[in-house]
Amino acid sequence: MNTEEKRAVVLVSGGMDSATAVAEARDRGYEPYFFHTSYGQQTEDRELECARQLADDFDAADFLHVETEHLARIGASSLTDDEMDVAEADLESDEIPSSYVPFRNANLLSMAVSYAEANDCTAVFMGAHSEDFSGYPDCRPEFFEAFQHVVDVGTKPETTISIEAPFTEWSKTDIVERGLKLDVPFEHTWSCYRESEPACGTCDACAFRLQAFQRAGVEDPIGYAERPSYVE
Repeated sequence: MNTEEKRAVVLVSGGMDSATAVAEARDRGYEPYFFHTSYGQQTEDRELECARQLADDFDAADFLHVETEHLARIGASSLTDDEMDVAEADLESDEIPSSYVPFRNANLLSMAVSYAEANDCTAVFMGAHSEDFSGYPDCRPEFFEAFQHVVDVGTKPETTISIEAPFTEWSKTDIVERGLKLDVPFEHTWSCYRESEPACGTCDACAFRLQAFQRAGVEDPIGYAERPSYVE
């Protein structure tokens, strides 16, 4: 298979990390197949809108949107449970945040691998990074290594699909800088856990995103209700 024929499924949430993962996949010679899920998160409509815009921006070969209602029905996450509030940002905490959706990435990767196998894709890209796995157990490098073994034993003998999480050792700032180099349209991405427009600026997702742009010395192009400084 030559470079022009390589295909990869990319899990695209509509956020800045997954958008950069698309750009990274393309830079490595893959044609991107977009996989987006709505799982009952508060900002699912805005995230879907951004994912569709990114599919246009990157000229995606295909766009698959799947609604995974079971994750919301299971609950136990402030992203999907109306009884739980999305917490204010605490960038120094070592605790698993309330926004953790139990074993979400295993659910999403399983579907993405099915999609990849059905479309002769040889890779599945996900934009998880080091600041994710400090709080989310299903973003750790060990998780992706273990899931690779599941893929190897659970697909057809002639199938070869690599799980690519290229940013697992990167900071959010590293991702912003890489995205800028690859001309990622960050203005068409969304990270806020609370609001659909403008972003709140004070939840964990907004705080990590704003901090990354501030450290990179570039203004985040999306609007915020509040835009605190998260750098010392």
